[in-house]
Amino acid sequence: MHAARGLRLLNMVSWPASLQQPFLDAWNAGKKINPVVDYPPHDFSDARRELEAIAGEAEPGHPVGDYLIESAHSWSLAADLLEHLGTARVSEVSLQLFGRPDEPLPGNGPSTLEAARHFIGIASELDRELLSPAESVPISATALALQLQNDLDDFFEGRIITVELDPQLIAKAAAAATRIRLRTSATFSDYDRAQLFQHEALVHSLTALNGREQPVLKSLELSSPRVTATQEGLATFAEQITGSTDIQRMKRVSLRIEAVALALAGADFVQVFQYFLDAGQDQQESFASAQRVFRGVPTSGGLAFTKDTVYLRGLVAVHTFFRWSLRQDRLPLCRLLFAGKMTLQDVQRFQPLFADGTLAPPRWLPRWVTRANGLAGMLAFSLFANRIRLDQITDHFDLADF
Repeated sequence: MHAARGLRLLNMVSWPASLQQPFLDAWNAGKKINPVVDYPPHDFSDARRELEAIAGEAEPGHPVGDYLIESAHSWSLAADLLEHLGTARVSEVSLQLFGRPDEPLPGNGPSTLEAARHFIGIASELDRELLSPAESVPISATALALQLQNDLDDFFEGRIITVELDPQLIAKAAAAATRIRLRTSATFSDYDRAQLFQHEALVHSLTALNGREQPVLKSLELSSPRVTATQEGLATFAEQITGSTDIQRMKRVSLRIEAVALALAGADFVQVFQYFLDAGQDQQESFASAQRVFRGVPTSGGLAFTKDTVYLRGLVAVHTFFRWSLRQDRLPLCRLLFAGKMTLQDVQRFQPLFADGTLAPPRWLPRWVTRANGLAGMLAFSLFANRIRLDQITDHFDLADF
């Protein structure tokens, strides 16, 4: 979708790396001052008109028509958000795009915030007792880049995705279709290497590459806001099912959800930064975590960029979808999820288009997805079944929930 290519939502709401050190210097000098972020103005009126025209010409009730209408609406909201960076409107639109922490999980489960607190509690009880000394050895960004590059070249049988070091990145890592960036100053672990490979490369990058291969619907390469929950849920599920995650990773994801709730309730940047410090994160990680919560919004409190709320909701939805597909003898649907960036509902309604060749199956698939027997065995066990009631959710599963 040409109209959406300039709407680089996450890039445009992110803070410059230059804000971190002045804040930490002031903090360590006893000055607790909320950062002030200057966002450049944007005008996407042309893109919004084009998106409106696309939605108007699409055929409601047809799988592609519904996809285009919903995607155009999602991108229009993203344009609205980007035109109001630095204002309360960003928080309002973010809630429409990504939801709230207090929303129930699929199937009338507990709220996302309740699930997050569950994982925080487990992590606090276990602390780092489950980590072996070898898993705690720090790996430099330079060393990890070489290791991850070898992993990717082996998987793709050639240089399809390039791993680069980026000194300006606030996050530890970021992925695009053909490039994964690592923050130059960051240190990593063996778990980080596995997580980046499964989460960033073999979900986010791989679905973009497969979407690029589509003959008629190349917009499946683009990650519209409406697919974020499924994308992040699928990526987090890939970590879980391949054993590439640890309880500390789930704690970090869950802390961000609680932090979003705190910000919406009135906490400012300094208070959210202190929250992450109290949770055991160092100053650099606490700053990076807090800035995620305040991307695009004023740092004075009562507002938040709520994208981090989708991780647990998406994880539960994707896990449930895989279990439902297994029970319905429709496991091939799970493989089709990798043919591009789509929602769980998209993949169901696109099934006839995959069958008649209008849409192409995924060119690349993670190895765990191709092993049907092994996947079925892994799906038979759920880490969360007792506390998040995934079995009951699966029994009442409805694609309309997603």
